[in-house]
Amino acid sequence: MAVKKLWTIDHACGHTAEADLSGRAADRRGGYARWLAGRECTGCWQSSREEDTAAKAEWLATQRATEQARAEEWSEQYRMLPLDGTDRAVAWATRCRHQLVSAAYTELVVEGTTSEAEWTAIEDATRPLTRAGWWIDQRDADPVDLPELLEAASAGDRPSENPHF
Repeated sequence: MAVKKLWTIDHACGHTAEADLSGRAADRRGGYARWLAGRECTGCWQSSREEDTAAKAEWLATQRATEQARAEEWSEQYRMLPLDGTDRAVAWATRCRHQLVSAAYTELVVEGTTSEAEWTAIEDATRPLTRAGWWIDQRDADPVDLPELLEAASAGDRPSENPHF
């Protein structure tokens, strides 16, 4: 007699479903059916994932809006120039710039040996870098490396008054 291929599964969520286990080896069907019984049915699992995904998306949108507001407030407070790029890139780069420069201040001045005068020079070098892509590219940089990164920034990352340059 052949091991059955269609199994009736009573899921943990209370639903019952027929499962075709013909794709599994005969000696593994019983164990797999037992494992399925300890889980929610596909419909319940998908709906719980959709709820989780919606909740996570809402939480992420709230976090991003809060971060964006802080970054824009910071940019205004420290007289940072507006960034150039698409709307989406500018929003992202504004957050990246805020995070990198704030972390660099903490590590270099608060916890390090950089003086306020030296920091002012670093901050002044930060202002003319207005290409959003540059800030996005530096999002994973070590904050201690900011002065070196600013020196290495190319002329294309800074605006020019000459439209033919």
